[in-house]
Amino acid sequence: MMTGPQFLSIEQVLLTTLVVKLAAVAALATMLVRYRRFRHILIFERRAWPDRLTFALALGIPLTAGVAARLLLNYNAADLTLEGSFLAGLIAGPYAGALVGVMVGVPPLGAGEWGALPFAIGCGFAGGGLRELCPKESIWHFSPFVFTTLHRRAWHIVRSREVDWQVVLLMAPVALEILRQGVGARWNHRLFSLHAAPIGSPWLMFVVLMATILCVATPIKIWNNARIEHRLQEQEKLLLAAKIEALANQINPHFLFNTLTSISSLIRTQPETARMLITKLSGLLRRLMRSTDHFVTLREELESIDEYLDIEVVRFGPQLKVDKQIAPKTLDVIVPSMLLQPLVENSIKHGLARKVGGGRITIRTHVGDGHTLIEVVDDGLGMSEERLGHALGEGIGLSNVNERLRTIYGANYHLKLQSVPGQGTCASIEIPNLAIPERVTA
Repeated sequence: MMTGPQFLSIEQVLLTTLVVKLAAVAALATMLVRYRRFRHILIFERRAWPDRLTFALALGIPLTAGVAARLLLNYNAADLTLEGSFLAGLIAGPYAGALVGVMVGVPPLGAGEWGALPFAIGCGFAGGGLRELCPKESIWHFSPFVFTTLHRRAWHIVRSREVDWQVVLLMAPVALEILRQGVGARWNHRLFSLHAAPIGSPWLMFVVLMATILCVATPIKIWNNARIEHRLQEQEKLLLAAKIEALANQINPHFLFNTLTSISSLIRTQPETARMLITKLSGLLRRLMRSTDHFVTLREELESIDEYLDIEVVRFGPQLKVDKQIAPKTLDVIVPSMLLQPLVENSIKHGLARKVGGGRITIRTHVGDGHTLIEVVDDGLGMSEERLGHALGEGIGLSNVNERLRTIYGANYHLKLQSVPGQGTCASIEIPNLAIPERVTA
């Protein structure tokens, strides 16, 4: 038993040690969960042997260091033999628990504590055995405050005659601690424990038992919060993917409907041109159907735009001219698929289709300040200020592009329109290079 300063009684030293012990186990659990590999092991219940070994080593090494600190520095609060071995078995299985038990049980042998090794291994197997019997979610629901509902749970067990696994998980470390206290009192210096029995206070014994429970339940609570956070992140990703897919599915029928309308107007007057348009449309649709990616490189997006423009050039003839000013560094930038087609279509339909003498569309890109700027500029009829204010809310194409940008990149990213009546319109998109989304597939 560690000796405290002169002004602290034995009871106060014990209470202080228990508080520091709780702080130590909480700090250890918090530090471990910050590592990506450790979080991965916690998230998935079916663990391969390398994962179990990694878990055991990640937990066992600092626990062994704590036992060494107790032996060398007389720092009793660092010894978490019972709690660590039991916890390892409960989370990763009996063999992982036994391995941690071996790691923390070997150093005390040098100090003559012969009971430390078998006791630690037994705690590991006890936790592992409970894991095999207990539903996995019941383990993760084990809370530091489960004892506050113990009276209701006990009454429920009596009435329903069903096993309450929270009570079982509560009583297991209590039984192990009572065993340790009994062995430690009978064979002094053969098994370390924070002795409450010699003090002769049932209240202090209760506090020791409570500390043991909390040292097991607190890491579980911390790690379960990390698991819940991961699940929420996965749900957010699925929701984002579903929303993007819905928006992509909305734009494809819109594009197909407009193109088929154009083809239908040429079937009687220019049947050969209509046949050529159908051939090019089928090729473009085949390309879109082969790809399930919601994100593509700008190079791939421009290739799709070329196929679409081939259709429009056939419709409008040499009057439609397309100019590309693409910065080479932007070709590998990831962009949402079908992002530029609505902008080009809008330029042709609303800017150039009614203009006498044809017109020009310019697609240009720039890189700067951590962003890629994409602009689609036409020299068409342009729009008035009043019409420009309603452009993003009335049509499917532009509103779809604007909504996809806001959904993927956040509220600060949206489609910007500038227009001068009689001179043309510029649609610009800014995409952050440092916040490139993952390629999401349908």
